[in-house]
Amino acid sequence: MTTLDGILHGLHVVFTYQNLLAALAGALAGTVIGVLPGLGPVAGIAMILPITYSLDATAGIIMMAGIFYGAMYGGSTTAVLINMPGESASVMTCIDGYKLTRKGRAGAVLTIVAVGSFIGGTISVAGVMLFAPVLGQFGILFGPAEFFALTAGGLMILSRISGGTLAAGLFPMALGLVLSTVGQEAVTGQNRFTFGFNDLSQGIELVALVVGLYGLAEIMLVIESLHTQVKPLNVRLRDMMPTRTEWRRSWAPFGRGTMLGFIFGLLPGPAATLSSFASYRLEKAVSKHRDEIGDGAIEGVAGPETANNAAATASMVPLLALGIPFNAITALMLAALMVHGVQPGPLLISAHPDIFWGVIVSMYVGNLMLLVLNIPLIGVWVSMLRIPNYIFLPLILMLAVIGSYSVRNSMMDVYIFLLVGVLGYILRKLEFQLAPMVIGLVLGPLIEKHMREGLFMSLGEVSVFYSSPIAITIWVLVLLILTIGIQRALIERLFGVRLGKIVLDNNE
Repeated sequence: MTTLDGILHGLHVVFTYQNLLAALAGALAGTVIGVLPGLGPVAGIAMILPITYSLDATAGIIMMAGIFYGAMYGGSTTAVLINMPGESASVMTCIDGYKLTRKGRAGAVLTIVAVGSFIGGTISVAGVMLFAPVLGQFGILFGPAEFFALTAGGLMILSRISGGTLAAGLFPMALGLVLSTVGQEAVTGQNRFTFGFNDLSQGIELVALVVGLYGLAEIMLVIESLHTQVKPLNVRLRDMMPTRTEWRRSWAPFGRGTMLGFIFGLLPGPAATLSSFASYRLEKAVSKHRDEIGDGAIEGVAGPETANNAAATASMVPLLALGIPFNAITALMLAALMVHGVQPGPLLISAHPDIFWGVIVSMYVGNLMLLVLNIPLIGVWVSMLRIPNYIFLPLILMLAVIGSYSVRNSMMDVYIFLLVGVLGYILRKLEFQLAPMVIGLVLGPLIEKHMREGLFMSLGEVSVFYSSPIAITIWVLVLLILTIGIQRALIERLFGVRLGKIVLDNNE
């Protein structure tokens, strides 16, 4: 199937009432999730996940993808209006976005954000369409040893570059791997680490863990900061149009942010967050108005917002082409596909063209929906930010409990949700990263599966995991990234230069 045939097939898949409704519902739900403080795209997708089980695989993934990029749109609204990012990728938007709001330019900034997000997301979809099939063809060369290197090595890389110290990523990753071993063993059917609780024989439910880790923990953090929250200003529709100067100053950041975001989206780690930081730093370095950035410059909003949407879209490439999630959200999508009996990877395009091309085309359609809907509905989003916390927070907590219970109708999942929520709050306070824990839980069974297959095929010979050129290349790259701190210290000592380091808080 050629690319043109694939696009036509995707149009045929998407333009059914069920899939169009799934894209619209996902985009709107994602925007709401991004707008409301206390929820993020990870917790939001986790709560929506049980609903997608009642849909077919294509509609379910279309809805989840809509929530993902919709949350990127919505997160910027709170960043601009009340100086509080709806999710971590909008942190940099707070700096110039809120200062422009104080200058009376909130409406124009939100329009620039919507257009930049549309440009970044749409161009990245074209990149996904072109890049994923090529990567999928390369992925056919992978066997158990190569997939083991990719999953295990990718998990270690993620824990290293997700932000903070090495321990801040490795410890949660180890917890996720340990939790992935709970339940029935895949081959023998023996129960492991269930401690006599029959409900644990099915393993730790991903939805309960993610909603607790991100939803409940975030609610606790929001309660802590209630006294510092700012009420949003009214934004009139007639104030939404940027000036010619603002448009002219935004086009170059749109282009730079799109390219930067797409590149970051192909790499392990919190792509949307990292790309927004990198885009902000790039604008500070190359913009003609670099001296204004930080004091209320449109470049400081246009670049990062375009970059984080481009990165969010591009992160679908490794998921669809290799079946490897590089962040917590794509890990949830992987889990949803596996529930439907679909294994993402090199054969996805040929085995399930409806899913691959349907999701690609739905992202075009969803981005257009968001552009058309977000600007007229800005008054609705502002009104939502005025919901009293004594109504909003209990409602979110109730939805989180229902979401945790509804997957398996098990009170054990509710207890796990509460315990993990407290654990997530403690880890956040101690500046640990949460994404490696989620991805460790998802990739743990895959790592075990590929290791078992490799050992079986090699009759127990461990050298199979580092004997092929592809596996060796992957392990060398993993080693280089894991030892980047040592390399930095050696360069500083040998050449007498001081190299900077960016530390990020990853809540994707």
